[in-house]
Amino acid sequence: METIVEIDVPPGQEGGVRLDVYLAGKIANATRAKVQRGIKDGNVDVNGKTREKTSWSVQPGDHIVCRIMRPPPIVVTPEDIPLDVVYEDEYLLVVNKPAGMVVHPAFGHRTGTLINALLHHVGAGPLAAEDLDEETDEDVGLAMDDVGPRFEGDVTVRPGLVHRLDKDTSGLMVVAKSDTVAAQLGKQFAERTIDREYIALLWGRPDPEEGRIETWLGRDPRNRKLIAVRPEDEGKWAATNYWMEQDLGFLSLVRFKLETGRTHQIRVHAKHIGRPIFGDTTYGGETIRFGPSVGSRKAFFHNQFATLPHQALHARTLGFTHPASGEQVFFETPMHPAMQQVVDRIREVEGGGQWDGK
Repeated sequence: METIVEIDVPPGQEGGVRLDVYLAGKIANATRAKVQRGIKDGNVDVNGKTREKTSWSVQPGDHIVCRIMRPPPIVVTPEDIPLDVVYEDEYLLVVNKPAGMVVHPAFGHRTGTLINALLHHVGAGPLAAEDLDEETDEDVGLAMDDVGPRFEGDVTVRPGLVHRLDKDTSGLMVVAKSDTVAAQLGKQFAERTIDREYIALLWGRPDPEEGRIETWLGRDPRNRKLIAVRPEDEGKWAATNYWMEQDLGFLSLVRFKLETGRTHQIRVHAKHIGRPIFGDTTYGGETIRFGPSVGSRKAFFHNQFATLPHQALHARTLGFTHPASGEQVFFETPMHPAMQQVVDRIREVEGGGQWDGK
């Protein structure tokens, strides 16, 4: 399936940017490597001429045409995957998502997602992007408004979702069964009246032991798949409150409360203060950061990383105004068992009070 993307370089833009770099920053969901392959395959024209050199210099006023081959739309099929349903009524569900489960299908994860499990749970049939004009929330049993493609080339649907968690973050999510409920919950998220708290195992001890982290977050210019602290004009404002719950020596158990809900917000803010989340391979928590890294201690943490092969972050509480009753509802769930096991072992072996602040 071929998609044509046309880009006009603004007249006032500074020239000299490499063609592959420029397109990787302009085409959604495209890596630089994929862009380079497309250019070399003759799929990019600049001002009516095919350019096969990735280093071609883009100039102000250029008209660029890209021919992008995309896989066919994903059909989301119901799958009989066990769900930990914390609460359910005719309006919504609250589920405890396990670590390792992707929230919605994408090119790299076509099956086994929370959406696949939800469709089976509510007794719905398969869904694809082309079905959106025909299906309603009453037909599906999940909210269907505003669940279609988010950008050019997006191929999946997200019935019921009003927020999300990273694949390797466990914890509570609310899912809307109707468009009305989704709109009301979405408003609460937008107005920041949703009560959400996370618990995380950090390397080191935050200083001070409780506080507020406020930055601007945006795509890392060196790796567009990552989020980084950016200047004000290049990111979105993000604020996170935190409290240290337990001193575990060279690590600590810390509670986070979100004021905003940016992508990877807690993980990036933890890295920003020099206290990355244990096991976070994306943001620097996958190696021993504090304390000796020798002998039996090195072997001990190797075992802990094997027990919990992802970031130690859990969405522990969720509170909101119920869209139907108007009552405040609140839910809490314990840490993922593997995360709890690692915390218990570190408490047992490392203890507390060893931290020297370095």
